Amino acid sequence: MSQHNQPQGPVPATQLRAIDALRTEVNKVLVGQERLLDRMLIALISGGHILLEGVPGLAKTTAVKTLARALGIENHRVSFTPDLLPADVIGTMIYNPREGTFSPKRGPVFTNLLLADEINRAPAKVQSALLEAMQERQVTIGDTSYPLPDPFLVMATQNPIEQEGTYPLPEAQVDRFMLKCRVSHPSKDDERRIMNRFSRRAEIEVARVMDAGGIAAMREALDQVYCDEKVGDYILDIVFATRDPKQYGLDIAHQIEYGASPRATLYLNIAARANALLHGRAYATPQDVKDIAYDVLRHRIIVTYEAEAEEVTSENIIARILDTIPVP
Repeated sequence: MSQHNQPQGPVPATQLRAIDALRTEVNKVLVGQERLLDRMLIALISGGHILLEGVPGLAKTTAVKTLARALGIENHRVSFTPDLLPADVIGTMIYNPREGTFSPKRGPVFTNLLLADEINRAPAKVQSALLEAMQERQVTIGDTSYPLPDPFLVMATQNPIEQEGTYPLPEAQVDRFMLKCRVSHPSKDDERRIMNRFSRRAEIEVARVMDAGGIAAMREALDQVYCDEKVGDYILDIVFATRDPKQYGLDIAHQIEYGASPRATLYLNIAARANALLHGRAYATPQDVKDIAYDVLRHRIIVTYEAEAEEVTSENIIARILDTIPVP
């Protein structure tokens, strides 16, 4: 993703109208989850995958389904269960006895938006089958690789690891998700609005306000969002502080097993620029980086057993780093 040397003009009004229209439609169903909606839109604009974590009943699945309806793009939902097989997700070869040939039967992964529901309830084999799709935007069935449609986006939900019947996602797979967003309980006022809005059976109509062409236009607009070199240096300092905290005057090396990968640097840059675009700006600021840092980094910093024993989380470490590194 290129760093632009010159600031560009303002964000095109058509993009801002499209973002507002999407927000309006999704908020017909989603109540009080502005942060969650922002993160979903950042993933959409950036072409990155997103992992939503929270206890059951927080409208994670509803949020993704509503966004898919407003986008009007093809979407499939796969409920991940312990007995799921890789073929159930990517597809398989079907034998035709009359002709004596095999032909591919494509699985639900062949779609624009894949809702992977409760992804951590499926065993490792199924999770790794998704890896190729998420990284390479293609899947291999038999001996042949098939490209996935464009755009292709995985929005996955997972329950907290402590819940029964969950398999922790391997680090390599978690790293494929651009963002990991924690979904929390609504406030009392929001919950009252949810109760009043949904205690009747009436269906809420969500209009289709964008298509694949609109998503492509948003991504082109993102390429024009400027990231100053000082903001780029700030991103690098944050990521490098997760790997070599002592260099930045932080006494937290004993709490970090692995720091963030280079993918974190790339995603922080892209997500900060997407955040700026969402707020109608054609340039990213250090505040954009701070706003998005937790969602990009929380699943990329692996804490030590010692840190776990002290109940120190990756989020505590991110907070220390953001408090320490000077803002340009």
